[in-house]
Amino acid sequence: MTARRRAATADRGPEIHPTAVVGADARLEPGVVVGPYAVVGDNVAVGAGTRIGPHVVIEDGVRIGRSNLISTGAIIGCLPQDRHFLGERSHVVIGDRNLIREYASISRATGAGEATTIGNDNFVMSYVRIDHNVRVGDRVVLVGGSMVAGHVEVGDDAYVGGMSGLHQFVRVGRLAMIGAYTMARQDCPPFMLVAGQPGRARALNLVGLRRKGIPPGDRSVLRRAFRLLYQSHLGMTRAVVALTEEFGDHPLIRELIDFLQASRGSRRGLVRWSGLTEPEPTPEPEP
Repeated sequence: MTARRRAATADRGPEIHPTAVVGADARLEPGVVVGPYAVVGDNVAVGAGTRIGPHVVIEDGVRIGRSNLISTGAIIGCLPQDRHFLGERSHVVIGDRNLIREYASISRATGAGEATTIGNDNFVMSYVRIDHNVRVGDRVVLVGGSMVAGHVEVGDDAYVGGMSGLHQFVRVGRLAMIGAYTMARQDCPPFMLVAGQPGRARALNLVGLRRKGIPPGDRSVLRRAFRLLYQSHLGMTRAVVALTEEFGDHPLIRELIDFLQASRGSRRGLVRWSGLTEPEPTPEPEP
């Protein structure tokens, strides 16, 4: 949609199909479109320009930002699949410009006043399940059929492959990639490619790094970090010391070290190396 069309859409009031059901206390900003047979509960807020497709269900307590597209049959704000949930009031909070495709489901949180949060510019594909208390950053891709369990954190620009599963309390770092059909049971550091059952670190996420515009010199530094962390047999504590001594002032290495140090107190620990022998990468030319 062009900027002119978005502005024109935002200027008019909400457009609600006659077959849709919208709660009396729901707040729909100008330009919201609610499709046939959709259900929008009480105490729901939807930002300007968001389009709600046919048969979508948005439960009570959901907050949705501007210019989102929610496709047919998606369910947002459903009850947590959690034995600890006792009916308390909780929320789903979604940012702006997200694509939530057909039959995806996003659960509200467990805990009074708690929220499952989705940032901005994410792509949640068909049949994705996001459970209670999950935090998804910005520009994340969740491919069809992937399952995100409770309390998982997914960093900005991460990619979660189709039919993969993220175990509860797992942390996925920025620009990490989870391969298709992976069972990720441990924390996945930023910039890494994790694949397999169970998930193991395989290499750098070079595709994601290139797409993000990370220059060749920085990618070479991250390759060295991968070798120190996963192929040097130093163990995490000594590898962190080596990374600090060699690249301590590099911002990407600092980000990686911060994630590793936080994983020491994690419920899941750090994902291990696959143990596969991979070909030595061709050195990239310096810019």
